[in-house]
Amino acid sequence: MNLTKAWTAQLDDYAIDLAWSPDSRLLAAASAAGAVTLFDGASGARQHDLTGHEGGTNAVAFAAASQRSEVGGQKSVPASPTSDLRPLPSLLASGGQDGAVRFWAVGTGGQTAQADIARNEWVEQVAWRPTPRNPASAIQNPILAAAAGRKLVFLGRDGQVRHEFPPAPKTISALAWHPDGGAVAAAWYGGVCIWDADAHTAQKELAYGSAIHALVWSPDGRWLVAGAQDNAVHLWIPAENEEFHMSGYETKVRELSFSHDSRWLATGGARDACVWDCSGAGPEGREPLALPHADRVCAVAFQAAHGLLATAAGDGEVSLWSPTRREPLVATVKLNAPVSRLVWSPDDTRLAIGSHKGGVLVLKVDA
Repeated sequence: MNLTKAWTAQLDDYAIDLAWSPDSRLLAAASAAGAVTLFDGASGARQHDLTGHEGGTNAVAFAAASQRSEVGGQKSVPASPTSDLRPLPSLLASGGQDGAVRFWAVGTGGQTAQADIARNEWVEQVAWRPTPRNPASAIQNPILAAAAGRKLVFLGRDGQVRHEFPPAPKTISALAWHPDGGAVAAAWYGGVCIWDADAHTAQKELAYGSAIHALVWSPDGRWLVAGAQDNAVHLWIPAENEEFHMSGYETKVRELSFSHDSRWLATGGARDACVWDCSGAGPEGREPLALPHADRVCAVAFQAAHGLLATAAGDGEVSLWSPTRREPLVATVKLNAPVSRLVWSPDDTRLAIGSHKGGVLVLKVDA
């Protein structure tokens, strides 16, 4: 495997979020000061500078490349599974401290729509509904889940509210779409609710007695995992009404990532990144693979379809691992600032790294 530096860039503030376009051609980088920059994913050339959000941007997300078209706001039923599937113009959504969600045309860099969903709350999570793997169950049109304070809403590409859910008991701290797009999980201090994405009803309510900082589904949809304030990782198998608990971390857990085959769960919360085996009965009672760092792990990210795991620590060290190998460490890179974000391109060929000092580094990975 060859690991090379593809390009670097500098933002005007902390790199608070990074997102790749579905075709891996563009990287969106959000500065905590508010601006959002679109870079060419291969060369790093600046494509567009977006104004972002007054007061600060918190999150960015690209819409999926192709979805079912919308007919009069209603679901269209095609004659064949793919008869009304068509590419839609590339679109980026951003959420900010101004309580708004903004939509941006990637081709021009212009704002296409805006949804003011909260007056005195920050929009801290934005997440597009996944495109189903089976075209026969393709989604009518892209839906964006956005959370601000206790409010959770679904928005269309035009910025219009498709549905507003009942207020959560506490501030929503994490969102995670089920991989098939049929449900979205929303977490707060005290638990998680899994909402049906079409009927807009609560499928399950899962209690947990602490704040939840991170939430992730396994790619096969079996596991829902939370990283928590009480130095623990909590796992549910919602379909089987089972749950498991792993405590004893050094700090609160904000870092979670599943491997593409749903077997391995990587977690932060310590100086070691822990990789748990979630096959069979799950990780409870098993010893994890410990991947060491000299400082606290602050980010973990598995590739989308291959086996490499990227981890980063507070001292700026980024490591690539192949957890199934006898000697798992593949490569190490050192930044001059703590890492804020790690994001693999959808084609697994590039790793984007954001730093607390606003640096953006993209590494090219060749097998």
